[in-house]
Amino acid sequence: MSSSHPSPQPSPLSSPASGAAVPRPAAEPPRSAVVTRLRAAGCVFAEDEAALLIAAARTPDDLAAMVERRATGHPLEHVLGWAEFGGLRVSVDPGVFVPRRRTEFLLGRAVALGRRAAERTGRPTVAVDLCCGSGAVGAALASALDAVELHASDIEPAAVRCARRNVAAVGGRVYEGDLFDPLPGHLRGRIDVLTANVPYVPSEEVGLLPPEAREFEPLVALDGGADGLDVLRRVTAAAPRWLAPGGHLLVETGERQAPRAVETFRRSGLRPEVATSDELYATVVIGTLPADPAAAP
Repeated sequence: MSSSHPSPQPSPLSSPASGAAVPRPAAEPPRSAVVTRLRAAGCVFAEDEAALLIAAARTPDDLAAMVERRATGHPLEHVLGWAEFGGLRVSVDPGVFVPRRRTEFLLGRAVALGRRAAERTGRPTVAVDLCCGSGAVGAALASALDAVELHASDIEPAAVRCARRNVAAVGGRVYEGDLFDPLPGHLRGRIDVLTANVPYVPSEEVGLLPPEAREFEPLVALDGGADGLDVLRRVTAAAPRWLAPGGHLLVETGERQAPRAVETFRRSGLRPEVATSDELYATVVIGTLPADPAAAP
């Protein structure tokens, strides 16, 4: 299930290095024309996006096609074929959920917990990324840890194809299927860090998302059911069977959904904690499986 929820933040990807010359064929439309077209289409960061598109285009025809796709609403990351996330440039294919900057908050917490697990156990961190989408979270997590055994899964075939490129680059494996179903059985009871960027937009609110999200990203990556917590409940119910003692489940959710998510974690035997970032407008619920079963909530 290509990961989650709201729409891409209206922030541009990083621009080409300052002062770097970008060779352009003589027939290429001037930068000002590209900016004007993007601005007319409502692109907030038209100048930055124009620079990225011009740098990426191989021919004037490529540029014209890319500008037209962007102007007609396609996510910039789909047009370019990549996104920046967690210090990496990850491939993002058309039809695959675009990683959000807010999810870097979940990533940061997962990295800290993964390092703590390695210190505690003296072995590589075992990490699993459910609803992995492009594989951005898992790839960035593995890149940040000294030693990791990484597995990821998604139900969307397009996401799995994309994630395999990103995750293979850091030595991980990606499986196609629903949540835990395709994971190898030897992971049961061994996972130190379990990330799940589940869909959490309530069904009746999906139609309120920007067209960029609802028209070009898979519905299964956005629609979280009546209250937005359907997939979260399924992940939380099964997680204790897969987590190692002292292991952690991290799920991104909406601020207003956090109290219900906390209760769901608690009922599943996980010790819940809510972490928030005002800067990134992010809310993450973290559930820890007690090392001592008697200490379960």
